[in-house]
Amino acid sequence: MRLACLLALAGLTAGCAPPTPEQVAARCEERARAAQAPEVDLRIGANSDSGGFASASIGLSGDFLRGRDPLEVYETCVMELTGAPPIRPPRLRAI
Repeated sequence: MRLACLLALAGLTAGCAPPTPEQVAARCEERARAAQAPEVDLRIGANSDSGGFASASIGLSGDFLRGRDPLEVYETCVMELTGAPPIRPPRLRAI
């Protein structure tokens, strides 16, 4: 029983490792992309059971609404998560 508890505890702490620089960059790039422009999702389709369907959604980030520069958002995010400056520039989409 004790061995099972120790193994379970070891498994829980293994998931607490700090994120890699690439994981941090990906997470912060997503936040910077959201600061660039509203995110729009539009779905249109049809199937044989119910016929046609459509849905739409618009996502606005707080950084976008405040007018923050996406590069500033990226750099600040990396500094908050790692305590160090970014290792590379962000890969953002062209608007």
